[in-house]
Amino acid sequence: MTRIATGTATVCVFDPALLRHKLGDDCDWWSLPSAELAAVNAGHVAFFNVGGDGAYDIALHAELAEPQVTVHLTVASGRVFIGAGEDVTGGGLEPDTAYGGLFLDVPVGNCRVQARRDGERISLAFVPDARGSNTFDDLVRI
Repeated sequence: MTRIATGTATVCVFDPALLRHKLGDDCDWWSLPSAELAAVNAGHVAFFNVGGDGAYDIALHAELAEPQVTVHLTVASGRVFIGAGEDVTGGGLEPDTAYGGLFLDVPVGNCRVQARRDGERISLAFVPDARGSNTFDDLVRI
């Protein structure tokens, strides 16, 4: 289990290789709901809006029996970052673990990121899947 702290009420999961094109964008490019939704629907990042700033425990599982939400994600490099929304690629910076978060090896391809929140605990599972995009109409909340 890893503890992360967010000042943007958001936890993100993404393969840094897929967001490298955002390196030159503003650091908060994703704070525009339309930009966040477009990146999630493209399968480039899973943004989980948690409803409040603070510290959250991240627990990893093989699969969740009852996820609150599932986001399809493309993994190109075999490595994803899990951390606070403010650590997403942008503003000339890429994620690192200096201020929290973690890197996780995940098979290259598409997966379902299953998520469930119980208070300050966020459970995540990465399940291989053929689909790499989403069709959300609104931001993802857990």
